[in-house]
Amino acid sequence: MEKIEKKERRYGLVGKNISYSFSKGYFEEKFEKLGLSEHSYSNFDLPQISDFKDLIQNRKLAGLNVTIPYKEAVIPFLDGLSETARRIGAVNTIEFSKDGLIGHNTDAHGFENSLKPLLKKHHSNALILGTGGASKAVAHVLDKLNITSQYVSRTKSDRTRSYEELNAEIIKNHNIIVNCTPLGTHPNVSKRPAIPYTHLTEKHLLYDLIYNPAKTAFLLEGEKREATIKNGLEMLQLQAEKAWEIWSA
Repeated sequence: MEKIEKKERRYGLVGKNISYSFSKGYFEEKFEKLGLSEHSYSNFDLPQISDFKDLIQNRKLAGLNVTIPYKEAVIPFLDGLSETARRIGAVNTIEFSKDGLIGHNTDAHGFENSLKPLLKKHHSNALILGTGGASKAVAHVLDKLNITSQYVSRTKSDRTRSYEELNAEIIKNHNIIVNCTPLGTHPNVSKRPAIPYTHLTEKHLLYDLIYNPAKTAFLLEGEKREATIKNGLEMLQLQAEKAWEIWSA
C-alpha cells in the first residue's frame, strides 16, 4: 500500500518550453485516482536555470521533476545525488528531504524496464542518437545490461560518431538504435534523425524516447523494414511511478 497523507503537497516539473508536458497530466490523474485532492502539480517553465533558486525559495514544494534542458544544469543547485544520478551525471527527479535537495535519476529505471522485454540474444551493440541528459541514462542502462553503445551527434569527437559517418556496416553492426533527440516530436512529426534507414532489418530494435506521436517518422522507418519498435510512453510512466515512490516514501 502506498503511504498517503492527507495534507497539501505541491509538486512540479522544471524545464523550458514545457507546455506539452506529460508529467502534469499524469500526476493530476494519479492524485485524483488516489483521492489526493489537496495535492497539486505545476509546470515551472524557467527561462534560465539560475531562476531555480527563486523557485525553491518562494514555493512550498514536496518534489520536482526535471526535463530538458536542465537535467545536468540543475545539479550544482542540489545538496546531494543518489548513486545512480551521480554515475549518470543527470537528474530528472528531486527529493525534498531532511538532508536537503537530493537528485535522482528515474529515467534509467524507466528505460531499463521498458527495454528489457524486447531484447534478444543478438542485441549486443547500440547507437545512441543525441548527447543530452536523457542519453546519459540510456548509456548507463545499456552498460549495465552489457550492451556496447556509442553516441551519435552532429559533430564528431573522441566519444561520438557523426551522422555523416554512419554507413551500411555501422548500421548492420549496431542492432539497437535509440533516439534521444527531440526530432519528430509533435507538431514537427515529419522530422527524423539523419541515419541511413535503408540498412535497417528485422534484426534491429528502434527505441524512441518520444511518445507523441506514438509512431514517429524514425519508428515508421523501422516498422517499414520489420524492425522491432518502441516509443517512450512506457518509459515515462515507469519513471513517473519511481519518482512518486521516492516522494511518498
